[in-house]
Amino acid sequence: MSDPRIFIDADACPVKDEIYRVAERCGLKVFVVSNGWINTRRAPWIEQVVVDAGPDVADDWIAERAAPGDIVVTADIPLADRCLKAGAQALKANGSLFTADSIGSALAGRMVGEHLRSMGVATSGPPPFGPRGRSNFLQALDKAVVVARRALA
Repeated sequence: MSDPRIFIDADACPVKDEIYRVAERCGLKVFVVSNGWINTRRAPWIEQVVVDAGPDVADDWIAERAAPGDIVVTADIPLADRCLKAGAQALKANGSLFTADSIGSALAGRMVGEHLRSMGVATSGPPPFGPRGRSNFLQALDKAVVVARRALA
C-alpha cells in the first residue's frame, strides 16, 4: 500500500499550516505548488514546487500528477474538476469537498460569475476565513486521508 499525497494549490491557500500538521501526523508527502517562491515550512516530507509564471501552469503541474488516492487542496474549480477526473479528492480550504455530483454546478456558477464580472457587475468574494473554517478544514482533511488510505489499500 502506498500513502496518499497532498497537493496544495498554494498561491492563496490559507490552511497550509493545518495541512502540514495533518501530513506530519499521518506521515504523508506534501507538494506546495506555486508560481513564485513562498515561505514554506522545511521538512523532508514537504516539497516546494515553483513553476513558471503563466495562466494555469501550477494547475497543470498538479493535475498532471494527481492520481487516485491523492488529495488536492484548491479553490480553483477547473483544477478540482481535472483532479476528480484523475481519481483524486479535491478539497476547498473551508473543508468543502468537490464531488462528481457538485463539480458541474460549481463550474456553471463560475462561468456565470465570470460573465457577470465581464459585464461590470460587482460580485462578492468568498466569506471571511476564520477559526470555524480552519476547524471544518481539519475535520474534512482527516476524513479525506481516511478515504484515500482505504482507496489505496
